[in-house]
Amino acid sequence: MSEPNLDEFASRRSTVYGRSGVVATSQPLAAQAGIETLRDGGNAFDAAVATAAALNVVEPTSTGLGGDVFALYRTADGDVGAMRSCGGAPSGATRERVREAVADEGEEPAEAEMPMRGPHTVTVPGTARGWEATTRELGRRTLGENLQAAIRYATEGYPVTEVVAAQWEHGDDLFTDEHAREAFLPGGRPPTVGETVTLPRLGESMKTIAEEGADAVYEGEIAEAIADEVQSKGGFMTVEDLAAFEPEFLDPVSTTYRGTEVYELPPNNQGLIALEALNIAEEIAAGDADYDSVDRVHYFGEAMKRAFHDGHRYITDPEYEEIPPLASKEYARRRAADITDEPSDVSFGVPDAHAEDADTVLLCVADDEGNVVSYINSRFAGFGSGVVAGDTGIALQNRGASFSLDDDHPNRLEPGKRPFHTLVPALAKFDEDDWAAFGVMGGYMQPQGHVQVISNIVDYDMPIQAALDAPRWRYREDGDLALEPALAGSVGATLNRRGHDVSLLHTGMFGGAQLVRNDGGTLSGATEPRKDGHVGTY
Repeated sequence: MSEPNLDEFASRRSTVYGRSGVVATSQPLAAQAGIETLRDGGNAFDAAVATAAALNVVEPTSTGLGGDVFALYRTADGDVGAMRSCGGAPSGATRERVREAVADEGEEPAEAEMPMRGPHTVTVPGTARGWEATTRELGRRTLGENLQAAIRYATEGYPVTEVVAAQWEHGDDLFTDEHAREAFLPGGRPPTVGETVTLPRLGESMKTIAEEGADAVYEGEIAEAIADEVQSKGGFMTVEDLAAFEPEFLDPVSTTYRGTEVYELPPNNQGLIALEALNIAEEIAAGDADYDSVDRVHYFGEAMKRAFHDGHRYITDPEYEEIPPLASKEYARRRAADITDEPSDVSFGVPDAHAEDADTVLLCVADDEGNVVSYINSRFAGFGSGVVAGDTGIALQNRGASFSLDDDHPNRLEPGKRPFHTLVPALAKFDEDDWAAFGVMGGYMQPQGHVQVISNIVDYDMPIQAALDAPRWRYREDGDLALEPALAGSVGATLNRRGHDVSLLHTGMFGGAQLVRNDGGTLSGATEPRKDGHVGTY
């Protein structure tokens, strides 16, 4: 196996080291909020909430109180755990009612498909109660204290960064209600790069949560505003749906890849897809291929195809369907048996366009006590459903777009059911005292990014920043194999001759990775060069 040429993948960044704490995320001001929290006596979990809340303000296109939040973590005591805070469909959202509501004029309701935006895609948001549960169970500060930086950014203003400004532009077409435009289009238009903006309505909602707790979002005036807004547009969300929601603390799922243990979230999230792909890749020794070879991309891609095939066929809310042991080594051996040096087709579970460009924020935090946490927050597509709850400044997610109105589909819509969820934070145990919290946000890029980052570190011994910088591939909704320009230049033509449908995508379509590591007490962090990424440390 040849060593990779790291100079080929080098960005202007290097791995960042710190003694007391490290925060990696996609926006510098949010990372700073996390570091401030650590300096003020909070631990990694407090810093995660403070950073996530700040991202709701400084990267409002990708995340918000109207979305969901998940965590994977290892505590200073050595406990490995997970938090899932995502709600389900409204209790009144039957397939029949939604079909009738979304059918186009002249279309039979039976032919209607789940829309990508609008009131019928709004599921119960988990963010506020997820933040509160994280703080209460794992942190040492109050929720109100952890929201102060976000409130300050929302009310006093902040300058918009380049990537966020570009993501904000589509809000001009998405938001049609006057109150939505006033909340997210300051001055009547998307902000430009470097322009200072305030989000006062969102700031007021955060102040309310800081003073009253998350119940304000689920049982109080904010809950009423959410339900009223969705219902006014023909949706079925009620205050009772919101009040019934609670986050869950649960055991993660895991597998080993060449001696490294990788932890993911269980269903209804797509973590099993990453684990199955790693197991198949290990079975066929994909990581033995030279780094710059066609074989490396081909064999990892074939492993990924099978994992997507199975994941999209079986993964759903586990309260509604039984799910096979997709993360087992035996399952991977069976699935690897038909892999050859020729590309294969899949018949079920090809990633669809709904999550091709989904927007998410990811952050990772490590502290000097031994806590490491991967924390991920999203509304699904940029600005979510396009529905903003009254004057709260809270844009509601469109996670329900992942449901199907097909009666036979495993992710068919049912009242109270949680949709298939793309969000997957992750952990890696490289050695007994060497732990990393990581993730690669971006719809169906997420499990593919997990596989590539882990392989870069384990198979090719890359430093953690180089592992994030390295050019990526992704398997797409139309069955093609998309490559970043740097990778296409080296192997694209040969992959095409081998039979792959190769396409070239701009770097913004290959996810946003973050990683922090505690290796025997040495803290380090790496961030995504494709975003406005930043590692804060002290």
